[in-house]
Amino acid sequence: MTTLTTYDVASGATGERECALALGDKPLYRTLKDAVVQYQANRRQGDAHTKTRGEVAGNTRKPWKQKKTGRARAGDRKSPLWRGGGTIFGPRNTRRWGWHLPRKQRRVALRSALLGKLQDGEVRELTGLDLTAPSAKTARAVLAAAAPGGSALVVTRGRDEAVWKSFRNFPRVRVVPAAEATAYDLLAHKWLLLQEGALDELAARLPAAKEA
Repeated sequence: MTTLTTYDVASGATGERECALALGDKPLYRTLKDAVVQYQANRRQGDAHTKTRGEVAGNTRKPWKQKKTGRARAGDRKSPLWRGGGTIFGPRNTRRWGWHLPRKQRRVALRSALLGKLQDGEVRELTGLDLTAPSAKTARAVLAAAAPGGSALVVTRGRDEAVWKSFRNFPRVRVVPAAEATAYDLLAHKWLLLQEGALDELAARLPAAKEA
């Protein structure tokens, strides 16, 4: 059974409690790697695009005759050797870089990422983080105490706009609902800060360890 560190927002006190989630013995690194690569590949836009000599605007008239001018021979102004001509072996945006990973594997990857964070002691459960209005002062105090010297992923219970507005302007801090957190989100940040109740929503998306 894994131990989870808790942090009380009101008093600033820290404690520990047992985490009863069945996450397995060790992360499945191959599935975790596939999920990260898939997430990054789907983000790739592939905007870079060049035109070949067949796509460049212009006519194909020979600029000057082949011989007796003293100039180098030239076929047309769309030659890759000319300024404004086509590009040889340039980047093309005709390929789709994204690919699909089965939902079961994505959930296994999320479970492995959470297990790795718990084993490394980089998870904090925030008790009493129920803000009625945005408070950057509270967010700064939480980050200083619960996530010192590193990036942080704040996972909320549902969509909590007050918490999101409190943390959104801090560098290297991201706020996501538990229903939208991915394995890549967990790995891209050093600290995982869970609003009270967010762990249960996150656990509802995880498969049992025997299904891996």
